[in-house]
Amino acid sequence: MTTHPVDRPGVPPLTRPELGLAGIGALAAAGVGALGLISSFAAVSEAAARWGFTSPWMLPVGIDVAIPVFTVANLLLIRMDMALAWVRFVPWVLTLITCGLNVAAGHEVWAKVAHGTMPLLWVVFSEIGAHIYAVRIGAATGRRMEKIRFSRWLLAFPSTFALWRRMTLWEITSYSEALAREKERQLARADLRETYGRAWRTKTPRRERVMLRMGAMAPGCEQDTPAPPPAAKRLAFPSTPKQRPPRQTKAKAKGGPQRTFEELLSEARTLTASWTDAELNGEAVRTALHCSAANARKLRDALKTERADGRPLHAVNPEDETPTAEAA
Repeated sequence: MTTHPVDRPGVPPLTRPELGLAGIGALAAAGVGALGLISSFAAVSEAAARWGFTSPWMLPVGIDVAIPVFTVANLLLIRMDMALAWVRFVPWVLTLITCGLNVAAGHEVWAKVAHGTMPLLWVVFSEIGAHIYAVRIGAATGRRMEKIRFSRWLLAFPSTFALWRRMTLWEITSYSEALAREKERQLARADLRETYGRAWRTKTPRRERVMLRMGAMAPGCEQDTPAPPPAAKRLAFPSTPKQRPPRQTKAKAKGGPQRTFEELLSEARTLTASWTDAELNGEAVRTALHCSAANARKLRDALKTERADGRPLHAVNPEDETPTAEAA
């Protein structure tokens, strides 16, 4: 099955004023975070003195230096596409220790809140920077999985969970590509039910069931007549294609003979000769020829290929391939 994911426009690059504003914001965030770490120096030093440190100033300095060091290390690992999950939590743990000591130093409720809020500012800004890095690097390498809209989780939780599960299992990072595959999978399920009836889950061959579960290709493609070779080769080497005997099923029995792909293509050329490219789609071909959806998609692709090659669309007459006496 060939999927055609929707190409979404990329995010435009930042303009010069936006880059300047972002730089000012980053410097201000670093300054505010540094002030938060400096403000906790006295509270952590007093706690270190109570715990018996010979040099109480070493504890707050060590913690305040380790927090930005591990923050920078986390950003560099994300930049090199070597992110470690536990590294991002080291600044969090150190900041929580600092916040706890600052809260204990306060005497009133609002004093405790004020003492505990300042050190958290550094972690908040560092998480924003890590998120920007992760999204940009993931978009460049194609390894970051896009998120599913919350509204879809809310409106159709079972099917959304199944879609998220297939994206995770088969490493489908693009949400639009996953939706396109899901549409093709639903069409393939409809074709299987139309072919095998209500018990299609037990009557379908195992390989086709696995392919349907993976969403890699449409199982119905193997049941249809194979596509013909290009027109030039078909004229140079005329041959009668071998037809696979139609599968006898109880769910769907037809009295008339089954048309081959060559016959369908010949009829399609005649019917769609006056159609525009916009009118040439799988549903219109299926309605006009009364064929399966899979064959309609193949006919659509074959007709569009012929139009792109510049060949005139006309019905193929097998008698034209042999010399006739009337031409003489």
